[in-house]
Formats: sequence, structure tokens, C-alpha cells
Amino acid sequence: MFKLIITGFGLLLTTLGLIKPSPTAHLKNAVYCHPDAAINGPATGMEAFANDPAFQALHPSPLLINYKGNGDMISFPTPDGNNASGYLVKAKKKSDKWLFVYQEWWGLNDHIKKMADVFYTDLGGDVNVLALDMYDGKSTSDPKEAGQIMQGRDQNRLQNIVKGAYQHAGKKAKVANVGWCFGGGWSLRSALIGGRNNVGSVIYYGMPVRDVEQLKTLNSDVLGLFATEQYISKEIIEDFAAKMKEANKKLEYKIFDAVHGFSNPSNPKYDEEKSKEAYGMALAYLKQKFS
Repeated sequence: MFKLIITGFGLLLTTLGLIKPSPTAHLKNAVYCHPDAAINGPATGMEAFANDPAFQALHPSPLLINYKGNGDMISFPTPDGNNASGYLVKAKKKSDKWLFVYQEWWGLNDHIKKMADVFYTDLGGDVNVLALDMYDGKSTSDPKEAGQIMQGRDQNRLQNIVKGAYQHAGKKAKVANVGWCFGGGWSLRSALIGGRNNVGSVIYYGMPVRDVEQLKTLNSDVLGLFATEQYISKEIIEDFAAKMKEANKKLEYKIFDAVHGFSNPSNPKYDEEKSKEAYGMALAYLKQKFS
């Protein structure tokens, strides 16, 4: 009875605005599509709010472009006995340097292929750039459908795609990772999966892994380029920073005064000024990794 009275009083204070709910309170009772899709699990953690209309509103339908890139679509085997695909721009000369590019939640579209080409050019053509197709050929421009595809992906399959990409790159490969939103989370997970082959990870406002034991296995530092938002909030980012410190790993990060998706290549509300700064940080970081 006492507990009920206290709970009811707390709800009253919240309603009156005297108590502010935690910015991550909406995640505590979230229904996850996969049992392992919790914030600290192997999934991106974004599945929890993929169907939230407010979160979907942060992802306006991407501008359609018809881009003919410099690379080619390739296929490679994965450890689960299947094949995966990706958009590959090969280095001018044979190289063990690789950049894995991870898509937004729309899938591997022309915007991501274009960004792969941009990174390739700005890295001097000395790095193999591979944009992985994490949806096995599916893509969409509808926010609701994007959320459904993301929630429906089997986490083991996603991990196998990444493992297959590392196998394709080779045992001597030095791999850095970059991604946005859904792909931001997978940039870090790819770094964890890569073990000694991983040399770096750039997270654009993706949900970070916050399990200390997992983070201890990282073979590199991490660059985080975050937004000012309620979903991947300042609270979550600061906790990630604390967990990285506890794991004795280096994290450099900045929280931009901009909304989630501010630097998504396909976003009609792309923030050019903030994106230029973020990309400059990402490029400098990657150049250092491949130097």
C-alpha cells in the first residue's frame, strides 16, 4: 500500500511538471524485437524506438538521386554459409588498408555509395573502401518501412556479414569503420568484431556498446560525433565515455548542437555547417589511422 501511495505521488509530481522524467526512461520498458536488442547487447539498440513516430520524424524520406559511382557491387561469402554484398572502391595499388562504411537505416542506397566515393577520394585513393549491404539487398525511402526492416534483421546474420567482410579483406587487413545512425552503432560493433584487424571506429550518432567487458577487447580508440537529442542522449553518451574509460580505451567525442541525422548523407535537412566540421574530424581521424 505504501509503495502504491509513493508511486501515485510521483506520477502526480511528474504530471505537474515538478519532476522531470529521465531522458532514457522510455527505453526501460521498451519492447524489443530481439531478446538481445538491449542497449548493451550486440544489436544496435535503436530497435527499441524504431517505431516511435517522433524518432521516425527525425528521418525524413531521403532525397532521391541517381548516382553512378566509381566502384562496383561485389559478393563475398559469410561464415553462415551464405553470401553478402557491398559496394567496393578498390585502392589504386594493392593495399591492406580498408574502410568499412555502414549505411543509415534506409539500406545501401546511392547516398552511401556516394559517401564511400568521397572518403575514397579524400583518403587519396590508397584505401579500399567497402560499403556493406547490411539489409541483404533491401532498401527503402519510407521511415516506417525502414524501422520495420531494421527491427526484422537477424542479429546473427548482421554479425556474419561483418565477419565475411573481414575475411574478404584478408588476414593482414587494417580496417577502420564509419557509419551513420544505424550504421554508427555498427561501426563500433564492427570494430569489436574485427579484433586485431580493427584500427579505428567513427560513430555518427549511433547507439554505442556500453558493456565494459566487450569494450576491453577493442583494438583501437573511437571517435564519436553525436547530436543533441533525447534518444542517444547526453546521459547515454557520457555513460559510454565512462565505460570506455573503465575499459582503459580512448574516446574522443563531440555533441553537436544539431538534431539526430544532421549529417546523414540522404537527409533533406542536412546541416551543411555542422556536417563539414564533423566530416573534417572524421577524415583527420581516418588519415591518422592509415598513415
